[in-house]
Amino acid sequence: MANATNFLELKVLDHVLSEGVRSYTPSTTLHLALLTAVADGEAGTVTEVTGNGYARRALVFNAASSGSVTNNGDITFPTASGGAFGTITHVGIYDALTSGNLLIFASLAAPKTVSDGDTFVIQNNNLQINMA
Repeated sequence: MANATNFLELKVLDHVLSEGVRSYTPSTTLHLALLTAVADGEAGTVTEVTGNGYARRALVFNAASSGSVTNNGDITFPTASGGAFGTITHVGIYDALTSGNLLIFASLAAPKTVSDGDTFVIQNNNLQINMA
């Protein structure tokens, strides 16, 4: 189950419903982040992996269908090098490669420990975002 952050919820409401405030321009490229903790995801308070070769990955989605959307192609993170990424509990979609705004976050079906030398991959169509 994915959750929209407060930031994104307000932007969508303003963009769709608020006359004169429809100025939200989404990022042309979205990026997936690996998260080890979520204190308050809706407020954007999360702990993202850092160091050991980690970097967010560009994200492309298929066309939405039946209220959901899935990733188009495998999402392969750099191999952990020089240390572990830790235990990944969630993923987050950001509007920038670094910094930026957290838009959507979701927990993994099961936490995954990424040790030194491991590569974290989300296979094609395995990241599903639902809007309900």
